[in-house]
Amino acid sequence: MRRRQGTDMITGPRALAHRFFAIRRRTMFLSQRVQAVKPSATLAIEAKAQSLKAQGIDIVSFGAGEPDFDTPANIKDAAIKAINSGFTKYCPVTGTPDLKQAIINKFKAENSLEYTPEEIIVSCGAKHSLYNLFQAIFNPGDELLIPAPYWVSYPDMAILAGAVPKFIATSQESGFKVKPEQIEKAVSKQTKAIVINSPSNPTGGAYSLEELKAIAEVCVKHKILIISDEIYEKLIFDNFKFASIASVSPEAKALTVVVNGVSKAFAMTGWRIGYAAGPKEIIAAMGKIQSQSTSNPTSISLKASTEALNGPKEDIEKMRVEFEKRRNYIVDRLNKIPGVSCLKPQGAFYVFPNVSGLFGKSVSGQKINSSLELAQVLLEKAKIAVVPGEPFGAPGFIRLSYATSIENIKKGLDRFEEAVK
Repeated sequence: MRRRQGTDMITGPRALAHRFFAIRRRTMFLSQRVQAVKPSATLAIEAKAQSLKAQGIDIVSFGAGEPDFDTPANIKDAAIKAINSGFTKYCPVTGTPDLKQAIINKFKAENSLEYTPEEIIVSCGAKHSLYNLFQAIFNPGDELLIPAPYWVSYPDMAILAGAVPKFIATSQESGFKVKPEQIEKAVSKQTKAIVINSPSNPTGGAYSLEELKAIAEVCVKHKILIISDEIYEKLIFDNFKFASIASVSPEAKALTVVVNGVSKAFAMTGWRIGYAAGPKEIIAAMGKIQSQSTSNPTSISLKASTEALNGPKEDIEKMRVEFEKRRNYIVDRLNKIPGVSCLKPQGAFYVFPNVSGLFGKSVSGQKINSSLELAQVLLEKAKIAVVPGEPFGAPGFIRLSYATSIENIKKGLDRFEEAVK
């Protein structure tokens, strides 16, 4: 056996076997399901950008999926009051009665939906609500229909629950929205649920009431559970009217679990509060899972979220107006870049431009053949962080978050333009 001078790395005929057993040792205690799951691509991009910033490199990041605004003062004051009053102990597993009532009031006033406390669960973020839901409803081999492009966590959450993600491709021409006939064609005996994300991450597309009615008809016909991810509900533009698919009919409501939270609307991403509403047997099952994992969400965040839902909403509108201005600017700029085309999204704070027109060309001296390669080049050469479309099930596209200042957006797009000239 030979070793490289100055190292303990094995070389020669035994090197391959040594590496094989080293890898096997690292994975022999890991479950098959966790080995099938990929880390979040969006969080990985943001972590890379933050790492470069820590090294003193000027990076303009379009990766973060969180508002750049501060949490409103009245919400922070409620949290401080909770701390000072000693509200720092365990709480009911599925949420405090006052927050559940605030959620019930919100659904009734804003979505014309009526729920009881037994039909509401509060979790550690909307992602946690979705995770609990997937664990509660799926058996091995069940299919989850996922329109693509999709939020990166849906497929992996399904895999962790033993389910099979089944993708339905949409197009830029359709506004990245799935059509009822596509769902009808995708349904099989194994189909248990479909996820509808409106407004969407990553595209910003949103479904009208009429579109949701047509989708609900197919789901009711086949008795498919509807998972309605409405976390970007408050971030809508151009006087678009948001609608929840649970509100289109009593039959649709009986098959729908609505997932929402305070993170995006109230700039409360770090507070980690999400909630779900749906059939009480499903909510009870989610509560059972939560009781054996996290128990209750943070007590202080529960009080802050109660104030968010019950308190004034002026700050929400200020954020929404600013996001709309940024959206208009970034879409206009992107559509002026040769090889790039971008729809104007109806909601959220993302744009999802088609960059396939750049494929086969060189950017900063490097030939580009995929959106993944383009994202790497833009980070390394232009010092801007974007998320490639591949993790969203949409090769040929990239996602840019405009949850950053207009100055950063301008600087980043200047660099983008310069890189592709």
